[in-house]
Amino acid sequence: MLLRVEDLAFGYGNRIVGSSVSFGLEAGEVLCLLGPNGGGKTTLFKTLLGLLPARAGRVHLDGADLFTLSRTAVARAIAYVPQAHAAFFPFTVREVVVMGRASRLGPFSAPGPADEAAAERALETLGIGHLSGKIYTEISGGERQLVLIARALSGEPRLLMMDEPTASLDFGNQARVLMQVRRLARSGIAVMLSTHDPDHALLCADRVVALQDGRLAACGPPAETITPELLRGLYGIDVVVTSVPGLAVPVCAPILD
Repeated sequence: MLLRVEDLAFGYGNRIVGSSVSFGLEAGEVLCLLGPNGGGKTTLFKTLLGLLPARAGRVHLDGADLFTLSRTAVARAIAYVPQAHAAFFPFTVREVVVMGRASRLGPFSAPGPADEAAAERALETLGIGHLSGKIYTEISGGERQLVLIARALSGEPRLLMMDEPTASLDFGNQARVLMQVRRLARSGIAVMLSTHDPDHALLCADRVVALQDGRLAACGPPAETITPELLRGLYGIDVVVTSVPGLAVPVCAPILD
């Protein structure tokens, strides 16, 4: 098990946001973190990244206690893709992706040929090598999201954590990002992503962890876990989860009065 979370409690300062959360993630798997706004997803992410201390419980990364590892060791093993990135300087796409090599560089070191090569491999892996020389601030939102994923990949992580990677993207770019998530998992990388859309979990996840008020509401394969009852509890609306001819996975639709 690459990542094992055991009876974890997490929060800010004296405020406990979540507790009694347990799950695991294997290499090559996609785990989808599902839940409403304020359900504790982002706080859980920050705790698993080592940015916030655990309030109780344990987190093991490849058998080692996450909270005893150095920041460099964690950064080399786990890469983070934020929900959005506000860029103010006209870096090229290649330069942005090379920034993902920071954990592999020593103090005061500059990126070298090996770092440039790793960045190019990441761009090609995601099928966006043609963007390499373009200005990051001038490409589309969907392209920027793929560049952020490439930046994370250039550091050669074993686990990729993505905070709502499809937020604010149009329908086509959402599908492209989810396709890349599946491809990355097939290459052996473990992926953990958060989303508000249960259909995304049904499309790309091997396992779903649902959080409600900071507690584990469900954990398991998406086809077994994502039910009308679970979605009603998470979002407070009635939902139909049904099969559609020609589709390999069911789809979700809210019931509107």
